[in-house]
Amino acid sequence: MTTTPEAPPVAKQVPFERVQHGDVVVDPYEWLRAKDDPEVIAHLDAENAWTNESLSHLEGLRETIFEEIRSRIQETDLSVPTREGSWWYYSRSEEGKQYGVSCRCPVADANDWTPPVVEPGTPIEGEQILLDANEAAEGYEFFSLGSFDVSTDGTLLAYAIDTVGDERYELRFRDLLTGEDRPDVIEGTLPGAMLSPDGRFAFYSTPDEAWRPDTVLRHEIGTDPADDVVVFTEPDERFWVGAGLTRSRRYIVLEVGSKVTSEWHILDASDPTGEFMVVWPRREGVEYEIAHRVVDGADRLLILHNDGARNFELVEVGVDSPLGERTVVLPHSEQVRLEDVDTFESFTAVSFRRDGLTRLGLLTPEGLREIQFDEPLFTVGVSSNPEWSQPTLRLSYGSFVTPATVFDYVVADDRLRLLKRQPVLGGYNPTDYEERRVWATAPDGARIPISLVARSEQFDRPSTAPPPPFLLYGYGSYEASIDPSFSAARLSLLDRGVMFGIAHVRGGGELGRAWYDEGKLLSKKNTFTDFIAAADDLIAEGYASPDRLVAEGRSAGGLLMGAIANMGADRFAGILAGVPFVDPLTSILDPSLPLTVIEWDEWGDPLHDASVYEYMKSYSPYENVTEQQYPRILAVTSLNDTRVLYVEPAKWTARLREVGAPVLLKTEMSAGHGGVSGRYSAWRERAFELAWTLDVLGLAD
Repeated sequence: MTTTPEAPPVAKQVPFERVQHGDVVVDPYEWLRAKDDPEVIAHLDAENAWTNESLSHLEGLRETIFEEIRSRIQETDLSVPTREGSWWYYSRSEEGKQYGVSCRCPVADANDWTPPVVEPGTPIEGEQILLDANEAAEGYEFFSLGSFDVSTDGTLLAYAIDTVGDERYELRFRDLLTGEDRPDVIEGTLPGAMLSPDGRFAFYSTPDEAWRPDTVLRHEIGTDPADDVVVFTEPDERFWVGAGLTRSRRYIVLEVGSKVTSEWHILDASDPTGEFMVVWPRREGVEYEIAHRVVDGADRLLILHNDGARNFELVEVGVDSPLGERTVVLPHSEQVRLEDVDTFESFTAVSFRRDGLTRLGLLTPEGLREIQFDEPLFTVGVSSNPEWSQPTLRLSYGSFVTPATVFDYVVADDRLRLLKRQPVLGGYNPTDYEERRVWATAPDGARIPISLVARSEQFDRPSTAPPPPFLLYGYGSYEASIDPSFSAARLSLLDRGVMFGIAHVRGGGELGRAWYDEGKLLSKKNTFTDFIAAADDLIAEGYASPDRLVAEGRSAGGLLMGAIANMGADRFAGILAGVPFVDPLTSILDPSLPLTVIEWDEWGDPLHDASVYEYMKSYSPYENVTEQQYPRILAVTSLNDTRVLYVEPAKWTARLREVGAPVLLKTEMSAGHGGVSGRYSAWRERAFELAWTLDVLGLAD
């Protein structure tokens, strides 16, 4: 029998002493780290019960929002087919089913580059189901598909599944001629396993005890995994390693990298048991990536690097002499951040960023021929393009108001061919909404871009009208950019009059490498003050008001949420923190925790550097909770998260409750860093968060 809680749970206090650089800290809630302790699970259950009781008045609204999200989405649908070898590959979704079904059908002939028109719910001639994730997920509360790679001859599938949420994948091999799985099964792998072009071998990565991808192994199909050969092991705890294949299928590659340094190894794919060759030996602070292309019959490498080029430079070298003469293909620019290069038999595509937006162009003798788009805010990127000889470039496009769109760019004609725009059911009209960019000023004078979207009438309010309710999102770490994209769920906010914005704060990559550098290590506080400055400017310009402004961030963006809760609480009515990294100092001090040493290049090394320790302690959300008036806070986490452990928001919640903060904690007991699995479960999870947000904004009724 369950009882309704009458008060929030109060975590017991068990003093745990941390001594570092002469500083003594007593942490009363570190005992919550013992995941297997029944008392810890009981406490998390009690927190969930209190959250459910506190938000029980929103149950109807949550169901309404879930149905709104569902009603906008074409539940029986499919992806645009992508050609690889002699097959078109695509994924189907079916109404009522949580996961996709991976399928393929044969190409008409060697010159068939036009994707077949496949109707949702209708199989086509020759269709073959490769993997039905609904069947694979049966009996599990959580399911995630990691690796998915088909051999060049189309007869073998390598795929990997996680049924817990801890990102430890079981690698399997399916005979596509019979549909049966082979007996060789490999436990504890990481995503990204690949097959050699001849289909005889699989290359896959495994982690060390700190969950760092440190080893690549080679498995011969049909043999005992116990006999797998270690191809490469990286001893430096700051680096990780993974295997791949050039689009030309000419070379198998190993990428070894830290946050600031990289090293690539290549191997002739015709000799998968051979020895790899280093392209450029690693040098501290030099990052690069490679792409194979053929020029006048000779194998060449394009190398995108930052050696003396902060925003990266593109050069070309010979495969056999990569340390020899470099030919500059695209020089460094302070205004353009070169991000990626994709080579094909007859053309080369370059992804770059300018003025805070993603861009895409084709390499020509004169430079870059940019593919043009006419919206003020948009996101464009290279999509799935596995074929070396294809005459088109598949790309994805979208914006705040334009749903996810798939184009083929016809290189010879300099023309975009629309293949699909994701349907939005229920009468969605993009002209009812407006997107725009405004700029805020940071305390040190930096200009911070903010991307906005709302129903058009919100931008046309009379000056005497009160500001609209506002949800402001932020991230600001790892040079990850949060670019404008469409969300069917977000319409449930916009159609209730909420304005949505993304503050592109430092630590992200929106404005180039310098923007990232100014928001990491001993400049990390710029991320937090940028977000507060964005809120201040939105308030000053009449876009928002503190009593109806909610902030949201996830993972490292959850660190941002924790920091602004301490530093700028009076600007916000609510803070939504997803899988929040709110006890960073404790985590980064412990090299045995997952990925800690890798993270030192991002945050600094507080274990060995007293100045880093002092700086991180000064902003750690958990360690800087004070007696003040906090806004309403909702923290959402997952028990099996291996990236940001559940204990961080659990401890943070306990400390906030000490000072009377109105905080709620929701822990998914069968999920990982990405939250619950399955699209319907994900929609319900988002409906839960949006209902809470609307409640804070005064719109729950």
